[in-house]
Amino acid sequence: MERRTHYEIEIRGRASDRVLRPALDDFRITRTEQGTTRLVGEIRDPAHLHGLLAHFASLNVELVAVQALDDPEKGTTS
Repeated sequence: MERRTHYEIEIRGRASDRVLRPALDDFRITRTEQGTTRLVGEIRDPAHLHGLLAHFASLNVELVAVQALDDPEKGTTS
């Protein structure tokens, strides 16, 4: 059984389309004034999350934060 959860993933820097390719269709992407890129979207299951994080790791992308969201519209964490 799938348990879908919304997550916020924040990475250091202004990520290019190459870095964001696996997330472009499923996530809302914003670039912050602090020089990070913030992704908010639905994660289908743990394998989906781990796959996305493995992609970032393979490109030496620095993660700032990864957190589940109670309300993805407001960005509140659980």
